[in-house]
Amino acid sequence: MRTRPTLHWTPPADLPPGTTDLRPVVDALSAGRVLVITGAGISTESGIPAYRGAGGSLSRHTPMTYQDFTGSPQARRRYWARSHLGWRTFGRARPNTGHRAVAAFARHGLLSGVITQNVDGLHQAAGSEDVVELHGSLARVRCLDCEAMTSRHDLAVRLEAANAGFAPVAAGINPDGDADLTDEQVAGFRVVPCEDCGGVLKPDVVFFGESVPVQRIERCRRLVHEAESLLVLGSSLTVMSGLRFVRQAAQAGKPVLIVNRDPTRGDALAHTRVGLPLGTALSTVADRLGV
Repeated sequence: MRTRPTLHWTPPADLPPGTTDLRPVVDALSAGRVLVITGAGISTESGIPAYRGAGGSLSRHTPMTYQDFTGSPQARRRYWARSHLGWRTFGRARPNTGHRAVAAFARHGLLSGVITQNVDGLHQAAGSEDVVELHGSLARVRCLDCEAMTSRHDLAVRLEAANAGFAPVAAGINPDGDADLTDEQVAGFRVVPCEDCGGVLKPDVVFFGESVPVQRIERCRRLVHEAESLLVLGSSLTVMSGLRFVRQAAQAGKPVLIVNRDPTRGDALAHTRVGLPLGTALSTVADRLGV
């Protein structure tokens, strides 16, 4: 069942404050079999903004919903024009200290898995393997009619050819790769169809208001079951797609540790929340572990 997206969450007044003590994180990683879940906050130091928190894109941008995308040709034109322009910047983003630290933890056998809510592919670019992309990847494009899958690079070439000279100035880039453009700037943009069947193309990502595939959720549930502890990095856990796994771990008595500067929807279930910037925190943890 698809539901309308949860875009905002207001922290209750009785949430415990974040700490700067990284010892619980170091101890958990030292024990091994840690399942890492990452959100948009781990990619901010790569130039990709977060949705929430200070300066988050939701203060100025409403993400495309699945219902709007599938229900309106005009919405698809707006999405693809903005996403095509944003991809030029988004596709050039490179891993930062946080991504590299997670990859180092995995190489040294400290992790049981990595689940990311991000669609930027930066964990894999940093060297992490077998990452579960909970919300998909912008690097792939799927036809909603025949299910054919193509690369975003190939689509970008086709869109460039169909929209020669399209180079409006954007007000900013959002976590979903969407550039901030006005309706006037996208009015003449041409959307291209699936080359196989002429159907509607959609990025292979889970839009707000769209359900995560059941098989992917079950894979993540198995990873939580097999882990000794859960480490959440850079996620507010506002949406249920990530919060459900924190709840599962807490109900099973597994320690939940969160590193996020702002309060999260999972804080009440967590053993600790470290309120430090991720790059600083994870590089410090990596140094202490000698990885």
